[in-house]
Amino acid sequence: MTDLSVQTPHTNAFPPGATSLPEPSTVSGEHSVSIRDLSLSFGAVTVLEDLNLDIHDGEFLVLLGSSGCGKSTLLNCIAGLLEPTDGQIFIKGRNVTWEEPKDRGIGMVFQSYALYPQMTVEKNLSFGLRVAGLPKEDIAKRVARASAILQIEPLLQRKPAALSGGQRQRVAIGRALVRDVDVFLFDEPLSNLDAKLRSELRVEIKRLHQQLKNTMIYVTHDQIEALTLADRIAIMKSGVIQQLADPVTIYNRPKNKFVAGFIGSPSMNFLDGELAEEGGRPVFKTNGVSFLLDGYSASEPLTPGRKVVLGVRPEHIKVDADIAGEEIHEAIVDIEEPMGADNLIWLKLAAHTLSVRVGGARRYAVGSKVRLGFDMTMASLFDAATEERI
Repeated sequence: MTDLSVQTPHTNAFPPGATSLPEPSTVSGEHSVSIRDLSLSFGAVTVLEDLNLDIHDGEFLVLLGSSGCGKSTLLNCIAGLLEPTDGQIFIKGRNVTWEEPKDRGIGMVFQSYALYPQMTVEKNLSFGLRVAGLPKEDIAKRVARASAILQIEPLLQRKPAALSGGQRQRVAIGRALVRDVDVFLFDEPLSNLDAKLRSELRVEIKRLHQQLKNTMIYVTHDQIEALTLADRIAIMKSGVIQQLADPVTIYNRPKNKFVAGFIGSPSMNFLDGELAEEGGRPVFKTNGVSFLLDGYSASEPLTPGRKVVLGVRPEHIKVDADIAGEEIHEAIVDIEEPMGADNLIWLKLAAHTLSVRVGGARRYAVGSKVRLGFDMTMASLFDAATEERI
């Protein structure tokens, strides 16, 4: 794995076919990283197209999406490991689109630890600084500071083979930390760890951000990492940002059906149907079942006859004793999944299968009948054709 501090120079100092840098766009000084009209193609395959993104100073931004959505490609463009086909990248208001990675003021942590096996932890941490020719005293101070922050002082004289996976990833983070940069880039740094270590390192990364207050851009396909770490999440699909917002907004008010289905485990329940009106009140109808939409906050008129999709998360469907004045529907228990702190039950309602989250102490026999109440204040309605939120 290439070390960003000793990156091989690019063959193109300027964009292809140019003899000088283009006139840079204007960017706000409050933005740590700004992306302007960024596009990247590999032959006939377009990976990123006209992407614009502003990342605030000191913000923890997570790029979230499934494999192949373009999130790591975008991160590599910011790092300088890939040259964009078009567009510009600014870091701290400076156009770095065609600068070397080592000159961008970034530190990067990769999915693989990328440690030199023949070197001790101390040598791994200091390697880039030694190559850059920093004074020994300065190197020692930076290594000591990073080691203290990451609590790896007892490991400094060990080699990577004598470290656990979590310890190796701490060293990899420390190698970026010693560079004393403005922006840290994380490319799925926890994906090679087991569940327990991922949880522990996730907490450490969040604590690190709170302590350093540097800008951090984090790539992951794990929605739990995104929701717990991010100040804002950019959900990507096919090289396009579908929604950019804080975790609470992303979860409770998804911009479209893709975002709604991608976030949440288990996924949001979706029911196909159409809008109607009963007694002057808007309702959602599907397979002979009607749901009053009282309390739903719509961004546009709920026109009767419009084909829509109703989305409700498992925890927003109330069962039996939890129902308090809501419209009541009857369903049949199909499957029960005990999950410890809570249980997941799968229900049959008309022609639909719904997942519902209940307390861990509550058990339901397969085939038994339950009463349901839907919290429409937390529901989502999407246009059936465009899949955009209504």
